[in-house]
Amino acid sequence: MNEPLLLIERVKNTILLGESHFREFKSAKEGKPGDKQLRNPTKICKEIGEALVAFTNADGGDLLIGVEDSGEITGLKHTEEQIETMLNAPYTHVYNDQKLPLLYRTKINLEETIILFFSVSKSDGQIYQLPDGRCVRRKDKETIPIDFNTIIIERSEQRSREFDREFLDGANVSDLDLELLSELSRNYLPGISIEKYLQQIGIGEYTPAGLRLRRAAIILFSKKIENWIPRCELRVIKVNGNELLSGADYNVTVDERYVGNAFRLLTNGWDFLRPFLIGKTEFGPDATFQSQYIYPEIACREALVNAIAHRDYTISNSIDFIIYSDRLTIKSPGLLLSSIKIEDLLLFRNVHESRNTYVAKVLRENKFMREMGEGIKRIYEILNDNEIGNPILESKENSFHLTIENKSIYSNKELEWLSLFESYRLNKLQKRIVALGLHDKEISPNDIYKALSTNDRDTYDSVVTSLRVLGLLDETRTSSAATAMSKRQKIKKQRVGRYKVVSPGRQQILNQTKVLNAIFVFNLPSDIGEERLKEIFNRYGSISNIRQPINRYNKRPYNYCFVHFAEDSSAQELIRKKTIDIDGHIATISEYIENMKQKSNKSLNLKKRG
Repeated sequence: MNEPLLLIERVKNTILLGESHFREFKSAKEGKPGDKQLRNPTKICKEIGEALVAFTNADGGDLLIGVEDSGEITGLKHTEEQIETMLNAPYTHVYNDQKLPLLYRTKINLEETIILFFSVSKSDGQIYQLPDGRCVRRKDKETIPIDFNTIIIERSEQRSREFDREFLDGANVSDLDLELLSELSRNYLPGISIEKYLQQIGIGEYTPAGLRLRRAAIILFSKKIENWIPRCELRVIKVNGNELLSGADYNVTVDERYVGNAFRLLTNGWDFLRPFLIGKTEFGPDATFQSQYIYPEIACREALVNAIAHRDYTISNSIDFIIYSDRLTIKSPGLLLSSIKIEDLLLFRNVHESRNTYVAKVLRENKFMREMGEGIKRIYEILNDNEIGNPILESKENSFHLTIENKSIYSNKELEWLSLFESYRLNKLQKRIVALGLHDKEISPNDIYKALSTNDRDTYDSVVTSLRVLGLLDETRTSSAATAMSKRQKIKKQRVGRYKVVSPGRQQILNQTKVLNAIFVFNLPSDIGEERLKEIFNRYGSISNIRQPINRYNKRPYNYCFVHFAEDSSAQELIRKKTIDIDGHIATISEYIENMKQKSNKSLNLKKRG
């Protein structure tokens, strides 16, 4: 089963896979289509130096000269002397004769033309610079500048970063899960063997003595991971209470483990975890039993992926899911890398430094991970969508802690207030504005933007309009009155109160009435027009009028509309449905409520037109 991956085959595979965080293509020509000229060799040499330094200061990578960004092979037509100059660029275009960790530097004949192939590994500790002293690093598909001192700090955890890259003597392919590898290799490139797949993704290297495996191959695919990596496992600890006690007061009710390689922890390990994270099982509307998670399932899975990809495998400890009565804490072995600060994660700064280069690379290319550094941001977004407070991030006790509290983003008083509006089936954005109205507070535009966590005017207008149509938001001060107040009080107009939330009990006082033959439709597709809306709603009855307001700033329709039917029954049928699918968007249907102010304005407008 010893099959060496030939260099020319590796290059062809690299071109097939396309540019990425680990691969870059450079053309040797420039100019308009049909009039391409040879590029200046000096400029190409400069780009070779920059690309290889960037790869080495990141996670290593391959560079091809004579290949377009699209993968088209256009080759080099330069002289032999110029080509030799380019081949020497890894020596001549780095700082002070630094020696890059070159794996390949060669000229290849491919499709009757010449291309150059360079490959470098990640630096073992040295920081590489360009001839002018600048530092650069690869990030996704770009070469970006980076401060020299930043790289020094990032290399402080050298041992843990080297761990998955080291070759492991005594390990061979028979130690791996061949069934799993067969499936992954087929999905990667059809027809590639397991041994060539391991070489292609960089975790195996062919030698005269046979295939040598990096430790990453064992972490990812070992059949018996416990023989190689102690405590490579998931552990669930369920605590009866809000803190873990010991001795006579020991309050752990569950302590179970699942052992497996990284891929098995991601797949079978999730099946092991799920039962402990389910709060209850209910009979759903589609006549099937549905599991209700205490904590959002997707957030927990994202936390699991993050822990497996970025934990410190030099530490013999498990990934712990500790379930308290009021929170869930996921403990991943190893402190947060010194190059990444907690505040960077909290502010969603796009920081990335992978401790386990090959593990993260393989998980990413097999679609288990999204963009590197996006995991925590994704967890925040999911919790936000589920109206759960932000997670707590801590780096302590030689581990990284991510805690999700079992509580709403709203206070108990706010929840009581929101319960008055349950019959309206408000969405999460509407609830955030309604919550502002507690204690009859006057709400400013600034309050609303802050509650919605956005500066987008379309979102603001859509949510405010939807609440006004429902009769739940009353304008207490006009735009001109707000302008005058802002001048008097010398504050920004955005901070002047403009609205108050109308509780259901106050609606009768304001003489608000339901228009029985009309509905308000929210969350429409962005590109839908009135003709398509007529086509959809004509299925429910004869339409007397459809109105989809236009944003006066960008002249585009808002994502809501008002539909008036000839018969009350048509509108009432849709109101009972609550939602309908409109071209893949789940649109919400609400009653159309009109108050005396709206009626007066309509009458006034009619008199003016008359």
